Amino acid sequence: MGTEELKTETPKGKWIGSSVSEREGQQWDKKKEMDFTYTNIDKFIRLSLGENAHFSNAMYLGDFSMSLEEAQLKKYEFVVENLGIKKGTRVLDLGCGWGGWLKYLRDVVGAEGIGVNLSDGQVQACRDNGLTAYIKDARFVKPEDFGTFDAITAFGSFEHVASVRDYLNGQQDAVYEDYFRHVYHLLKDGGKFYMQSMTFEKNMMPFEEIDINAPKDSNQYMMALLLKHNPDSWVPYGYEHIVRTAEPYFNNIYYTDGRLDYIHTNREWTKRFHRFQLKKYLWFASLIPKYLTDKEFRHQLAVLRVRPNRVCFEREIMGHARLIFEKR
Repeated sequence: MGTEELKTETPKGKWIGSSVSEREGQQWDKKKEMDFTYTNIDKFIRLSLGENAHFSNAMYLGDFSMSLEEAQLKKYEFVVENLGIKKGTRVLDLGCGWGGWLKYLRDVVGAEGIGVNLSDGQVQACRDNGLTAYIKDARFVKPEDFGTFDAITAFGSFEHVASVRDYLNGQQDAVYEDYFRHVYHLLKDGGKFYMQSMTFEKNMMPFEEIDINAPKDSNQYMMALLLKHNPDSWVPYGYEHIVRTAEPYFNNIYYTDGRLDYIHTNREWTKRFHRFQLKKYLWFASLIPKYLTDKEFRHQLAVLRVRPNRVCFEREIMGHARLIFEKR
């Protein structure tokens, strides 16, 4: 499916941040979103999925007899093998989440992993477990921050690189190209970059049709609820969109479609979310005042209940891409 098939006409206006330096000044707007999306539910995720949760699409590749934990390890083994990661390798993880990958690098491989993230809750969880993680915008890391790396990874954080404003103002491609330029300068010669990301697919509707007041089972409502979870993130249109914007800096050497894997991963997460645990339900009880007074927070909890991302994957509104890039 070509990228052009998916593009829709959108309103144009003044882009907030018409230069890279101005966009870097917006990083704390993105931090607010990451704290809203992840720090708010930090305790719930760790209680459901573990202290260093693996909170990105697992790798089943059609073998759904594997457990979620086995499929997450298979993904990590795949990345280690294909990026040439070994003991002593320096790896930068862009958007390190709760540190599941960093812990694997340290405990299993013996590699040196450094993570960056904008969620206070996620970074603190990493540090509490002795992992190296920093509050920093993954879009703007430079060699002077942490040096250069043998390999770089991004397990889902690319979904947050472009904002809704970037898309509406026709700057999504420019934002992606700037991101890949940063990654290029962080990689040593011969280095590789693994990333996985949600994408919009053939049944994505025009932006103007997304409506939180639409019927609750409609595609328009599901996308609106998903945007309530990530209120200022906009994903690429097909994996081709990612490859095209990376092309000035990288050769794409691997791609696979992870849509069916994501549906199964999400179902497995939901099972774990629903498992009874006293601490988890005490946490829910503590949120009752906020639930009663904060409409936006009610939408966020609805995301955990309805799982609109899984619905969007099932309906092919959204897809998933796994990609490996080699530095030109």
